[in-house]
Order: sequence, then C-alpha cells, then structure tokens
Amino acid sequence: MKDPDRRVLVAVDMESYSRRDNVLQYRAQLAFQEVLTAACSEVGFDRASWQIQQGGDGELAILPQGTSERMILARLTPVLDRLLRETNRGLANEARIRLRVAVHEGPVHLDGANGFPSEAVVTVCRLVDSPQLKTALRQFPDAAVALIVSDRLYQDIVRQYQDLRPDHFQRVTARIADKGFEAAAWIYVPGESIPATGARPDAQDPVPDRPDDGPGGAGVDHRRSGPRPRPAGGGPVFRDNQIGGVGAIGTGNSVSVSGRPDDLGFWESPR
Repeated sequence: MKDPDRRVLVAVDMESYSRRDNVLQYRAQLAFQEVLTAACSEVGFDRASWQIQQGGDGELAILPQGTSERMILARLTPVLDRLLRETNRGLANEARIRLRVAVHEGPVHLDGANGFPSEAVVTVCRLVDSPQLKTALRQFPDAAVALIVSDRLYQDIVRQYQDLRPDHFQRVTARIADKGFEAAAWIYVPGESIPATGARPDAQDPVPDRPDDGPGGAGVDHRRSGPRPRPAGGGPVFRDNQIGGVGAIGTGNSVSVSGRPDDLGFWESPR
C-alpha cells in the first residue's frame, strides 16, 4: 500500500434526480457536465486534471495537489449558482437543475482497487447527502446551489480569510443515523442572507426525517434539547413562508419553518 496523498475533495449531487424520467435524466447529465466545466474554466481550474468518480446524479472529485482551498470555497459555488440560474431560466420546475456541493480535505489513497480508500472521501460523500443540506436547498427555492463544508475547512479557511462572510454560514450537525455518521459542518447558500440567532443545533432528540430524493434521510435528529432560541431584538417571526432572495432575512429577524415561533432552527428539518 502506498502512502496516501492529502487532497481537497469535492462531492456534487443533483436535487431530485431520481424523480425525473429518462429524457430529463439524460438532459440533466448533459447540463451538469456543461455547467461544471464552464464554472471550472471561469474560476481557473483545469477540470481535466481532476480525478473524478462519476454517478448519474453527481460526482466525487479528487483535486490535484496544490489546489487553492480558498479559491474552491470562495469562487466555485457562487459561479455555479449564477451559471445554473442562467441555465434554468424558462425551464419547467421538473427540468431545473439544483446542486448540493460538499467540500472537505484529507488523506486519500489514489491507487485503490475499486475507488479511493479514505475516511475523508466517506465524510465528503456523507456531507453532500446529509438531510441538513437537502433541507437548506429546499428552503431557498430561488437558489441553485447549497454548499456544505467540514468544520476543519470552515475554521482554517472561511473564518481566517473571510473571502465569503463567515456569518453567512450556518453551523449544523450533519447526521445520517443509518450510516452511523455525525459531524459538525457549515452550510452556505449563495445570495441568501442568514441572521444570527446564537442557536447551536447540536443536541437533538431523534425524530424521523421527511422523505427526500436521496438515501440517508431516515432517523435524522431534528429537535434540540434545552432552552429554545427566541427572536432576537423583538424582530418579527415569519410563519409558513418560502424564504428566498438576497437579504430575505435581515438582522434581528427569525424564521419558524414549522409555523411555531419557538422552533427557530434554520437548516435543521422542522419538527
């Protein structure tokens, strides 16, 4: 066994791919490749140098040594969001493409017999499939991309260099119970304003997740123990609304996705 290489890992998955018929899946795959190639070209990445493990609805990419973590985090997702919104204009809802993106880093064995043996690879794949990221993308219907980054990358890159505003990230506990996976992570949705509530969605009681387009949704924890957060500064509580658009949620306001003001977790699935 050769020594592993430490690499940046990017996992991308399409929302609601399995709900499409054969024709729409075929078109979605073409658009997926075209948009990713165009985004990489615009940002300055050589996509041909990426080691890619493809799936019909997404891919896992092992990036070359020396890839800028700052560029991946700061540029790739916003460019993807803009290109996808251009691609989706005029399309029916069932034909629109929206992506979940996960970024992590760690040691990877590149000479595996059937893939890339690596705990870091498992982690990035679990992050992109986490119910918390799926919920974030659902709650912003005008967005085309939702990004989740590992806590390590958030602390080392996002918080230190602030190419993207750290306060526009929301801390979550990404959890897939039937896979035995749980990890602190941070979610960012380009173009959406995120108010600070001080809530830490760490300790939760298990309740079933609502159905979604991918595996890993069952048995996800959504309820927090301890005191529930209240609206900061007397701001209004929005009930039963679809939130979207830049600045849709301003400082001092809070969101109750379930319609109850005491349920104010943003990207934890509602009870």
